[in-house]
Amino acid sequence: MRSISRALLIVAAVGGVALATKSKEDLARAVVEKYAFEAYPEWAMNHPDKSCPASLAELDEYMRERGAKDPWGHAYVMKCGKALPPGAKGVAVYSLGPDGKDGTCDDIQSWDRDHTCK
Repeated sequence: MRSISRALLIVAAVGGVALATKSKEDLARAVVEKYAFEAYPEWAMNHPDKSCPASLAELDEYMRERGAKDPWGHAYVMKCGKALPPGAKGVAVYSLGPDGKDGTCDDIQSWDRDHTCK
């Protein structure tokens, strides 16, 4: 039992180091993807009569952190229904990125993983 506990501590320590070395962009991408590809499908299963949540806060129930801000302190943004951008399905979630401005090349989008500033 003691060796199992020690192994779990080592894994936890290594995992913590891995999280600490992720960039702010990687952390924001993980959150927008969790909202779009995990929280939204769970919400949709529990709300078959609705196509879109009224706000991102409705998806917080399915997230570990509620009311999360991106690594730069900005609220995440959700688009759904007629506001859905091309290429997005169900719900689109994004971070405003380091500049905090909507629609700029540093936005981190759930629907366009390969999007980069050029």
